[in-house]
Amino acid sequence: MADHVDLVLEQWATQRPDLDASPMAVIGRLKRLSRLIEAELRRTFSTHGLDAASFDVLATLRRSDPPHHLTPTELMRAAMVTSGAITQRLDRLESRGLVTRIPSESDGRGIHVALTDDGRALIDQALPDHIDTENRLLTALTTTQRDTLADALRALLESLGDSADRPR
Repeated sequence: MADHVDLVLEQWATQRPDLDASPMAVIGRLKRLSRLIEAELRRTFSTHGLDAASFDVLATLRRSDPPHHLTPTELMRAAMVTSGAITQRLDRLESRGLVTRIPSESDGRGIHVALTDDGRALIDQALPDHIDTENRLLTALTTTQRDTLADALRALLESLGDSADRPR
């Protein structure tokens, strides 16, 4: 069985046999998978009235330690976006009553972002569907294959400077 990337590699082998195009076997597949996965996740999020950015903020708040409050800077780092992008996300979520901004008790100028009851209920409803979608997308892999792939991808991410203490 062959996929689109195999065709591309065959074409390069014919047209440029002097080049080792083997990195395309990994990078090309990662890029194609990313597009396919994002499309499926968008469908799942939309059934809950969310987009990927909104889901990310709500999920980040929900998985944080109680009381599930984070600063906009902490959310920005977790989402790997600019401060302007996180402000837009928070504005949209706040206008829908899903998050609220509360003054920091330790810094008079600072704020924390918290889930509202509606925000918590929505993420608690959307999360199981999200996990079901991810499981469905991975059904072609055995548990061992999933673990092996996860380990290989972690090693690649770490080699590029992405780690738990330094998200990019």
